[in-house]
Amino acid sequence: MRSRVAIWALAVVALLGWCDQALAQKSGGVLRIFHRDNPTSASILEETAVSTVVAFMPVFNNLVVFDPSVAQNSPDSIIPDLAESWTWNDDKTELTFKLRKGVTWHDGFPFTSSDVECTFNLWTGRARTKLRSNPRGAWFGNINYIRAPNDYEVTIHLNRPQPALLSMLASGYSPIYPCHVPLAQMRTKPVGTGPFKLDTFSQFDRIRLVRNPNYWKEGRPFLDAIEFSVVTSRSTALLSFVAGRYDMTFPNDVTMAALRDVRRQSPRVQCEATGLNNNTNLMLNRDSPPFDNPDIRRALALALDRHGFMEALSDGSGTIGGHLLPPPDGRWGMSDEKLAESPGYGPDLEKNREAARELMRKAGYGPERPLPLKISTRAVSLYRSPAAVLANQLQEIHVDATLDVVETSHWFTRLERRDYALALDNTGNAVDDPDQTFYETFSCRSERNYSHYCNPEIERLFETQSSELDVDKRRHLVQEIDSRLLADVARPPIIWNRAATCWQPYVKGYVPQTNSSYNGFRFEDVWFDRR
Repeated sequence: MRSRVAIWALAVVALLGWCDQALAQKSGGVLRIFHRDNPTSASILEETAVSTVVAFMPVFNNLVVFDPSVAQNSPDSIIPDLAESWTWNDDKTELTFKLRKGVTWHDGFPFTSSDVECTFNLWTGRARTKLRSNPRGAWFGNINYIRAPNDYEVTIHLNRPQPALLSMLASGYSPIYPCHVPLAQMRTKPVGTGPFKLDTFSQFDRIRLVRNPNYWKEGRPFLDAIEFSVVTSRSTALLSFVAGRYDMTFPNDVTMAALRDVRRQSPRVQCEATGLNNNTNLMLNRDSPPFDNPDIRRALALALDRHGFMEALSDGSGTIGGHLLPPPDGRWGMSDEKLAESPGYGPDLEKNREAARELMRKAGYGPERPLPLKISTRAVSLYRSPAAVLANQLQEIHVDATLDVVETSHWFTRLERRDYALALDNTGNAVDDPDQTFYETFSCRSERNYSHYCNPEIERLFETQSSELDVDKRRHLVQEIDSRLLADVARPPIIWNRAATCWQPYVKGYVPQTNSSYNGFRFEDVWFDRR
């Protein structure tokens, strides 16, 4: 009897605590965030930059979404959004969503299954009007067709099982678009069903979102508006934040070195450093000299001192891993023991580099005849600084490297044309799942496969792991694939980056995500407590 009373008392205390928290949430206020860049457009489906997702995710909803209150994205943290529920058939080739009724677009049109069909037709290339760019097309290549028997139900028919599909639909990159709004308008004046509506999108100046009074989720959002001000100087933006001009920094934009300064200058602000699912990596043009020679590719992999990169760039705060985010932030990355078996990851750096020098001598290069090489990199410190470290390290294996600094407006064009021999890039993964990484980065037909790496044998293994329903078996397959990509010097990862987000102490309800910098920016649960 006493145990029952104790349990009842604890339940009452927990309920009262929850009620106090719920009652404490206040409505009103404008969330001011500095924006580090000018978004190319507002069309999330067509863009690849976090600058678009952070600013415009509040305008939209997905079918499902990762719970923003849970720091690590996983299948277990997926919750309903425009879909009230979902079910799989027995062989996991049909995914059926029951859609929410009574939802309207910002312009008053009703949301129905037709909008879901239209969005999937855009992703799969079946729409009459094509996306200007379709970066997520590789995610959805397994979809056979979509069927909507009525306005509030839709079924996705797959060619084979693909359990990761739900996670990719939960990404901030996967909003549902309206059928009745032209794509051209979505690039400048997007219409969504989300908690905020677009008020102003002034290029190179600011983006203002205002509360959607007809939002389908009762009581949300708490904020009246969100204002993003474009400030391209990171130091200026941080000084303005410390001075109180902004309520929050641009997410994941505070470097570990800058974090110390922010905390020293303003000890009351809240800051949290997390993994980003973002890595600094190398792209090799395997079709042209010198990297058409597999010995030189392997020598490059053996020469890398990843600990040296971390000390030079991030005070040792990064993480070393393969092509998937390492644990504990990531759910699929290799263990240190497994990683050490790959070229360039062993503990004896000098042994690795001596093996690299031997390969270079075999190719005809040495102290008297170094290999001249340009390292292409973007004109942003996040790219240029590690490129300089790389050039210095390559001297150890008789490579005379210089930097080819490319303006941001030309960067992706250069990559798509493969107008480089060796390029240093930073790649963010939208979802912590092998399907997203493998298909988007290494699939022969992916728009985002900028290195144009193509290995049909390994690509067949992508399909094998993607169809595997047993998580442990899938993890084993995934790590074998990762090992083979590393051995093939497909796109060598250097370090996995970490960074911080800071906010003023009165900002409540924001939880930084540990394994994606693209999925936690609906802001509908953020509120101000200025007591």
